[in-house]
Formats: sequence, structure tokens, C-alpha cells
Amino acid sequence: MSTTTGRLFGDETLAHPHRIYAQLRETGPVHRTTTPGGAPVWFVTRYQDVRAALADPRLSLDKANATTDSTYQSSMPSELDAHLLNMDPPDHTRLRRLVSKAFTPRRIEGLRELIQARTDELLDAAAGPPIDLMKTLAYPLPMAVICELLGIPADARHDFRAWTNTLVAPEADAAVASRAALKQMHQFLADIIAAKRAEPSDDFLSAMIEARDAHDRLTEPELIAMAFLTLYAGYDNAVNLIGTATLALLTHPEQMAAVRDGRIPIRAVLEEAMRWNSPFPLAVRRFALEELTIAGVRIPVGARVWLSLLSANRDSEQFTNPDTFDSTRTPAHLGYGHGIHYCLGAPLARLEAETALSAVLHRYPKLALAAAADQLTWVPSFQKRGLQALPVTW
Repeated sequence: MSTTTGRLFGDETLAHPHRIYAQLRETGPVHRTTTPGGAPVWFVTRYQDVRAALADPRLSLDKANATTDSTYQSSMPSELDAHLLNMDPPDHTRLRRLVSKAFTPRRIEGLRELIQARTDELLDAAAGPPIDLMKTLAYPLPMAVICELLGIPADARHDFRAWTNTLVAPEADAAVASRAALKQMHQFLADIIAAKRAEPSDDFLSAMIEARDAHDRLTEPELIAMAFLTLYAGYDNAVNLIGTATLALLTHPEQMAAVRDGRIPIRAVLEEAMRWNSPFPLAVRRFALEELTIAGVRIPVGARVWLSLLSANRDSEQFTNPDTFDSTRTPAHLGYGHGIHYCLGAPLARLEAETALSAVLHRYPKLALAAAADQLTWVPSFQKRGLQALPVTW
């Protein structure tokens, strides 16, 4: 085990995460470092170790099992804490069963026409060229869809992008701004839930309210926290997948040509994009329930463990030429996680990204970057990998 204090969460990692993670994989599978908030953390970098740890029941998501404290994005405040990403079985099992009803294959497929319609509306309204594809399509499409699924009316939708970007800011003092954003989101969701109680409809929030009020299957804090998680996770993943997949094709014209003539399916592009630039670089922090070892490194009881999906998905022991974008690979990435915490919203993110990318390629046969690829900027975050803007022309 090596110690990387002061290096892992610095500006160089923000600017060049793949290069830094490659160096970390070479020097050791597990690194003891500290979060920007000063808490010790064990950082796991290699594919097989990350995959095994994602499904290891000895690693808990419940912050009550931590022996160290950190204000750096370790958990939500108490009013938004009762969600799947801070729970272990049996509470996790109970809530996941409830939420999964909103993400069944049949329900997701039933959204196809809506997603296509929203995609067409957004592209019809686009001025240019050039346009910023993130602002024009990648951000508003998933937000419109998840709000439709939840039942949030169009005139009540706020700037979730600003809120979510605040939650993943890299600065050590970001917790202050994060708490302010979370309080605003909590109040917003509480107001929406109150309105739904008064006038329920055929949507996810109304169904969850009924499960709470009529059947007592979840608590009021769980209701609000799960609404928050569904909104946040259901929005952000798809945003960054659309941007990354489009950028990948724009910078690999031979693969774009293969997609256009049907030799490579768009789903294959999306799976490779999830590996190549995972939207969530880190899995949700975990805490050791007992002393254990990962890749021969001792992890003490209560230790905070971070599993790097971004690093694991570029591991040369698992992938040939891992830094190369290759849509012909057999999908084997960890972009959506693994085990009981595998992303519930993965089918929705895939459908949104597939619809968006198909529409863009069909509508713009001469699509091209309007700026050099190395001039594009990424959201400054250790917990999120997404483009700030994607200027394109045709």
C-alpha cells in the first residue's frame, strides 16, 4: 500500500484523472490518502478489486458504521439521508423494491415516445450552427424525462444543474455550499410532495406517497430522500453519457461512419462510452464493518473506502488498450456499478442517450466539433465526469 496524501485530490487529478489513476494502478492496488475534508480514506484502483468490493457485504454504505468523520460529501444531511445510497439490507432491499417499480423494462419502454418527442422539440428549437449540445440537448432532455416520471410539473422545475454541480464541487469547503443547495432541494421536494398529496396523479411520486400514507411501507424522511435520489441520479448519469458518447464519436470518425452505416450499434457506443469516461468516477463511499483485506492491504474496521470506477474501467489487466475508445469491445465495464447497488436508472439512461445520439446523427450528417477536443472543459469534480460544454457545427 502507498500513501498519496495531498496528491490524489489535487488540481492535477482534476485536469488529468486518467493519467493520475494509471500511475496509481501501477504503484499499487490500494492507496491510503485523505479526502479534501481531511478524513483518511482507502482508495481502490484496479478492476478486479473494485468489482469484488462493490459486491462485498462487509463494506457498508451506512455512515453510522464510520469511525472517522468528514464534512466532504460523506453523506446527505439528516433530512435527506434516508435513501438507497446510505443503506444496507434489509432497509435497502425494502426501498429498492419500491423504487424499482418505476424502472421496470415495460415502464422504461413506455417512455420511448416521450423521450423521442422531447428530443425532437429540443433540436427543433436549436439555433445555429454552432450550438452547445450539452446546453441544447444533453442537460434538458434527462431533466424533462425524470421530471415527467416523478410528476414534477414543468412550471415548477428549478435549476437542478446548478444544485447538482454544487453537490460535487471539489473544494474542501464545498460542504457549506452543498448544505445550502440541499436545503433548497429539500424544501422544493417537500412542496412538490405536499401538492401531490392534495392532487395525486399517475406518476412515481404519487405512487410513493400512497406507499407511505396508505400502506406505511416507508417513512416520511425516506419518501423525501428517495424523491431526491431519483431526481439527482436519474438526471446526472444520462447527461454525461450523452455528452461523452457524442464526443467519442466526433473524435473517432471511423467509428461514427460505422454507426451511420449500421456496422456498429449505438448501444455499443454507449457501453464503451461508459467505460471510457465513466460519468461517476467514484462509487458511493463505503465503510468496513470488520477488519478486511483488499488486494493484500489491511483495511481497519470503520475505515472509509472509495472505489474508483473511472480507474477500474481503464485497467490494462482487464482491457486491451484501455485508453482507446473502441465500440467493438465486449461490454464489461463498471460504469453502473455492480452487485445489489447496481444503478436502477441504467435502462433509462441508456434509452435517453440512445434516442439523443440517434437523433443527432440522423439530423446532422456533417456533425463536427466546433472547437479543438483538447480545449473542451470538464466539470471540476472528483465525483463526476462530464463536459461543461460541447460546441458542434454541421
